[in-house]
Parts: sequence; structure tokens; C-alpha cells
Amino acid sequence: MELLRPSSLDEATGALGNGSRALAGGTELVPLLRDGIVGAETLVHVHDVVPKGIHDGGTLIGAGTTLGELEVDPEIPDVLREACRLAASPQLRNMGTIGGNLLQATRCWYWRLKFPCRLHGGEVCHAREGQHREHAIFANDFCASAHPSDVAAALLSLDARVRTDRRELPLADLYRLPTEDDREVTTLAANELILELAVRTPLASAYLKAMDRKRWAFPLVGVAAARHEEGVRIGLSGVAPIPWLLESPKALEAATPLPGTAYKVELARVLVGRALDRITG
Repeated sequence: MELLRPSSLDEATGALGNGSRALAGGTELVPLLRDGIVGAETLVHVHDVVPKGIHDGGTLIGAGTTLGELEVDPEIPDVLREACRLAASPQLRNMGTIGGNLLQATRCWYWRLKFPCRLHGGEVCHAREGQHREHAIFANDFCASAHPSDVAAALLSLDARVRTDRRELPLADLYRLPTEDDREVTTLAANELILELAVRTPLASAYLKAMDRKRWAFPLVGVAAARHEEGVRIGLSGVAPIPWLLESPKALEAATPLPGTAYKVELARVLVGRALDRITG
């Protein structure tokens, strides 16, 4: 395996897309490579070419900024700071970048154990008929995996926009539900890099999370709520194959839980209520 250290953005993107993978903090990619879940002939270390830091009063964030930096910056909205603080251990937060966090892979154990599931190109979602306690309650007909990013849910609530090396788009458009024709869960091209995130400053915001341990666990259900002048936005983690924008608390009635995930609907209902209470005073 070859490690490249490009000195410019053009050099970095030019090296991607041919069996290579971008490497930033490495907290996500390195374990996947170690376990043989993903492969790469070349790693392109993008640390020196992806923007870092927090600018414009906390509304512009470089994709190379670590979760540890975000959780302690008072200019960052509460919902995002709390999502970063709850995302992982201090060691991982000090290494992991916000750009990488948005692209993390599912924690579905069938996918992680390399079962020939639909995300691996197979014809079966093993979780639907197997053990699925931690899986999705929305959009789970083709794939029942649950997206684990606390940060993505927070950014959904903040109506974030993503700037890559070639386009700008709403955060919601960075993701797509997998289908028979396309098993990917993001719209990012293989040689496309996330550079910056633009977020709104809410009137109030909060992130609440149910997990199996008190700290440093992936969300069973995460709820991000932000109050803006025109209304409230709610983002959920751990409930669908992609970060989920909840149109309203009543939209939980449209959930399609599997037998082992029905409890998540009630968890989400309680957490949404608590989050809304917190941001409305």
C-alpha cells in the first residue's frame, strides 16, 4: 500500500478515484482497512489540503477541523458541540475530523462481519430476518442499517450546506438511500473531497442521545433540534441508513420498525419531546 502526501488540492483529487482512498484523521478508515472491510491500493493523506478551523462567528467550519476542537468552541451552536462531545472517546475526538465523521460507515454487524448483504453487493438484508436491535426504523425496506453519525444529525438541524472541491449542496443531498441499482449511501464521487461546512446560527439548539453505555457509544437514537426564526428543524441519528430529517414529531408515526427495533420509536418520541422542551424554554 502506498501513502501519498499531496501538497495541493488539485494534486489530492487527481490521486483519488482509482482504487485510492482519502485519509484524514484515520479513525474510521484505518480500522476498516485493518479488518479487510474496505480495500485501497493507495492512501491519499489530505491533512495539508483540506481547510481547518472555525470562521465567521462559528458559521463556517473547515472539514479538517476535529470534533475535539468543535466541542470546546463557544461560537459553535450547542447542538453541534454536544453531538461532538458525545460522539466518541476524547482520543478519537482529537483525531477524527468533521468531514470524515459525515462519511463514516454503518455499524451494522452483518456488514462489519462481511456477510454478503446488500451494501456489499448481495441480494439479502440479513438484519431484517436476523438480529437487528440497533437497526433502522425508517426507510429500512432495502437495507435496515442505521447511520451512526451524531454530527450529521446536528448539522441537519442547523440546515448545513456542504462545499466540496466541485460543488455546493445542502447536507441532506450529500446522502442517498441505497437501491438495487446503486448501493452507495452518499452522492460524493470517489475523487471528490468535502472542504467546508456552512451552518446557520439558531435561536436555540440541543442534542440528546440514547445509547447502551453512559459515554462513548454509538446512538441507539440521537435527536438534534434547532429553533430558527421560521421554525424548528429536527435531525435524527441511528434510525435510518442515512441521517434522517424529521419533518415534525408526528412524522414518527410513519416509522416502519422491525420487531426488534420497535422500542426505538418510543425512544425517539421521548427524546424529541425533551429536546423541543429544552429549546423552547
